[in-house]
Amino acid sequence: MSNMIKTSGHPMVKAEGVHKSFGLVPVLKGIDLEVQPQEVFCLVGPSGSGKSTFLRCINHLEKINAGRLSVDGELVGYRERGDRLYELKDREVAAKRRDIGMVFQRFNLFPHMTALGNVMEAPIQVKGESKSVARERALKLLDRVGLADKAHSYPTQLSGGQQQRVAIARALAMQPKLMLFDEPTSALDPELVGEVLDVMRGLAEDGMTMIVVTHEMGFAREVGDALVFMDDGVVVEAGHPREVLTNPQHERTKAFLSKVL
Repeated sequence: MSNMIKTSGHPMVKAEGVHKSFGLVPVLKGIDLEVQPQEVFCLVGPSGSGKSTFLRCINHLEKINAGRLSVDGELVGYRERGDRLYELKDREVAAKRRDIGMVFQRFNLFPHMTALGNVMEAPIQVKGESKSVARERALKLLDRVGLADKAHSYPTQLSGGQQQRVAIARALAMQPKLMLFDEPTSALDPELVGEVLDVMRGLAEDGMTMIVVTHEMGFAREVGDALVFMDDGVVVEAGHPREVLTNPQHERTKAFLSKVL
């Protein structure tokens, strides 16, 4: 990728003792992990284990209650002065969030815009890019996700897999340094899963740093550089995907994998 953003030699994501509760319910109970630049980092675990919440904390869609979370060496949502943390203003948070692309389970495309319009929108509105520059990049990105011929189709005219590929192109249009995928294939019919995973595989080959919450163990095994198994708000086991999937060390990991593999 010619426009890969240079990073600063830090881990791309670093979580230290990250806690998050909703009301009195603790959802993350002290998450420690590091994601290196250009790594494909897979998060697996049962529903309700905190994976999606952790992902949303990385781009400050959810605020953490304790611990530290940084992206490319900068704290997420906070500024440090001395030994105190001060929350950033919404505008500053939004500016940092531009560097982080997010693809959700549901595609969240604008229904009144074509595929091309959906991909062009954020660079024009958020970055103030000219329509011609945004359009040129959007067409390249649609081609990259295999949808050059669907540029002028509306979301309702596209399959779920095509809509999700447009959503990936839309996230890439902001030229992020980090891509977050929250179960990107779980809302899709089984025969459409492969086309989305193929696009993600291509991004991995291009060196995009990706954190992927997924139930697709085959993808994790083939494409992942690191895999974390989460359960009940903690990291139970971490390692190379092939190692964890073929030789899990913890009973909880074994029990989970026996159901999904």
